[in-house]
Amino acid sequence: MRKAILLLAAAAVAATSVPAFSQNSQAEKDECLLASRNCMMQVDDIHQRMRRLDKEIRKGTRVYSPEELKRLQQKLTETQEMLKNMEKPGH
Repeated sequence: MRKAILLLAAAAVAATSVPAFSQNSQAEKDECLLASRNCMMQVDDIHQRMRRLDKEIRKGTRVYSPEELKRLQQKLTETQEMLKNMEKPGH
């Protein structure tokens, strides 16, 4: 009887620890940069945004899927283009 209870308790602990692990890897993603979520009090200037995007891209596939990395790279390229346009004389 004790063995069965211990076995069930161990299974319950193992089952609940797996979702916690996946939440940790998800927490490493910057949802604000990736999908404009969880951006409550976050306001970046253009240089900060470029640094944050670059930092997230460097995390690579251990944190982001290839599609997400492509989206982050596209946002970085768009931000760089925006900066170039702002720096043009006459703007």
